[in-house]
Amino acid sequence: MSKELAIANTLPTGSIDAYISAAYQLPMLSAEEEHSLAVRLQEEGDLEAARALVMSHLRFVIRIARGYSGYGLALPDLIQEGTVGLMKAVRRFDPDHGVRLVSFAVHWIKAEIHEYVLRNWRIVKVATTKAQRKLFFNLRSSKKRLGWFSREEVEGVAKDLGVKPETVVEMESRLNSYDPAFDGIERDEEDAAPAPSAYLADMRMEPSRQLESADSEEQERNQLYLALEDLDDRSREILKARWLSEKKMTLHELADRYQVSAERIRQIEKAAMGKLKAHLAA
Repeated sequence: MSKELAIANTLPTGSIDAYISAAYQLPMLSAEEEHSLAVRLQEEGDLEAARALVMSHLRFVIRIARGYSGYGLALPDLIQEGTVGLMKAVRRFDPDHGVRLVSFAVHWIKAEIHEYVLRNWRIVKVATTKAQRKLFFNLRSSKKRLGWFSREEVEGVAKDLGVKPETVVEMESRLNSYDPAFDGIERDEEDAAPAPSAYLADMRMEPSRQLESADSEEQERNQLYLALEDLDDRSREILKARWLSEKKMTLHELADRYQVSAERIRQIEKAAMGKLKAHLAA
């Protein structure tokens, strides 16, 4: 019981070094303790058991997250995403399968970190298909030297990873490219590539685009007023006071006006918003 209480302590925040140090000081669970906690979570929905399982495995999340530090993303963010994966693993863990939680959780921890890396490594996604995702996380480790792959290396990597050589070449090109700034960087070289702002058209002031936008806004405004007319007087006045007035009223102010509870005002507002959305979607 003392070990479980120690595991349940809150970790420090504000300093990643203090967090990591505290996580490594949390006691490990024996196989019997882990099984007992997992059974309590599965059969009783015991959240304290789930918390103890998560806290005791944070050191493994940190260890895995550090392996992805080469992608230029902050370690605290990687640890946070890995912890989400650990929580998902704890929720799905079956203690009767005869495996330890750490073996089961590795897949979930890495999956969450992979998704985070792919979402944030570049502005434009570099990997969307299953084959591209596989390449993204294996290509860097497959490189034997700096620079571009030779033809033999491309074919070797393609064979090892079970993809076409053309897919390897395409992914290598994506990995070696970079996201240019929209306004670019001032350079003195005459042959410097122009920034995107120099050749991408700004369509915001284009007459047809402005006319289309104005017509769309007017149509949406008309639909909103028609939808408001279908509401009862009280619901309509509450929505106007809450959303359409320059000085918006609070739930408690409206509750005093209509002599009902603030919760009742919230319910009326929610029901009225639902009717508006249904009318606008029709």
